[in-house]
Amino acid sequence: MRKTTAFFLLASGIAAIGVSVGAASGVSDNPSPIYGVSLPQGYRNWQLITVAHEAGKNNDIRGILGNDIAMKAFREGTRPFPDGTVIARLAYVYRSSPENDAVFPAPQSFVAGDPTNVQISVKDSKKYADSGGWGYGQFENGVANQSEPLMKSCFACHTKLDRSKDLVFSHYSP
Repeated sequence: MRKTTAFFLLASGIAAIGVSVGAASGVSDNPSPIYGVSLPQGYRNWQLITVAHEAGKNNDIRGILGNDIAMKAFREGTRPFPDGTVIARLAYVYRSSPENDAVFPAPQSFVAGDPTNVQISVKDSKKYADSGGWGYGQFENGVANQSEPLMKSCFACHTKLDRSKDLVFSHYSP
């Protein structure tokens, strides 16, 4: 029960931070290189698919959001994902919270810190046929990262997944 409550609080916090950061930075329509993916209008109001912590070099915490098509596919277990699926991954610095820890009997609270980037995955099996049906974009402060090597690394990394996942790392956390 305690783990479930902590997960819920963490997910709620990420959603709240995502909305406040989005309001401050606005949404850009500048496209990513190679794929031409832009930040979708209203993506910060999408539903939560799951929350993830990436350790190692990134050491971030992520809220993964989906548009209506993505959410339906996740809930129903539809693979491959249908065209029109869009998944947004919002990443934040993963940091301890001395403020929260002061309430608990031991240091144990971690929260989302400053935002690092937003990654967008768009499913269009015809347009992105050469990359498994997915187009990718990464944005910092609402601006598309123009690094072609970075964009090429997206598909290369996703291809390491089991094909039954349709090149998607996230799973639905109801």
